[in-house]
Amino acid sequence: MTKTRTKLAVPAGLLALVLAPALAACGSDSGEEAAAETPSSATSDEAASLTVTDPWVKATKDEMSAAFGTLVNESDEDITVVGATTSASDTTELHETVQNDDGSMAMQAKEGGFTIPAGGEHVLEPGGDHVMLMGLTEPVEAGTTVTVTFALDDGTTLAVEATAKPFTGADENYQDGEHGDMGDMGGESSEGGDH
Repeated sequence: MTKTRTKLAVPAGLLALVLAPALAACGSDSGEEAAAETPSSATSDEAASLTVTDPWVKATKDEMSAAFGTLVNESDEDITVVGATTSASDTTELHETVQNDDGSMAMQAKEGGFTIPAGGEHVLEPGGDHVMLMGLTEPVEAGTTVTVTFALDDGTTLAVEATAKPFTGADENYQDGEHGDMGDMGGESSEGGDH
């Protein structure tokens, strides 16, 4: 049995038209892949992997309040919240609650921020880690919302709406003594300091 080969003649101009888009695509693919691997693309994926469940803020007529909720990391890498801002305060800090030598509880700035483990969560709650709102621009009325914007260590941000609700409890002082007794976590005015 003999095999017959057929030659197909393609005009050079047509061949150039067919190959040009393919060659152009090859050149742009490498650029697009490089762009997809840049930190800015990775950061948007990281920010999209962080959510906050049940965000809320303490309703108050005084100068300070705090925001709470559960930070949930749906990615396979740790995410760190390094700061926050709010629509309701001049100054916002990430705080932790620690025990003093005398057994009393005190709030202090959280060095390094809040790290949410891969596939895990980090709870912000009264008496524990929280976002402190200082220098409120107006009273935080129950039922209203406050925008809390979390800053991540990769430079991206995540904004959430926290509903204000009444709360009493979490009787702590500031670790450095600058602010005096916080009473019910923002229920009493500051007694000094720059915040």
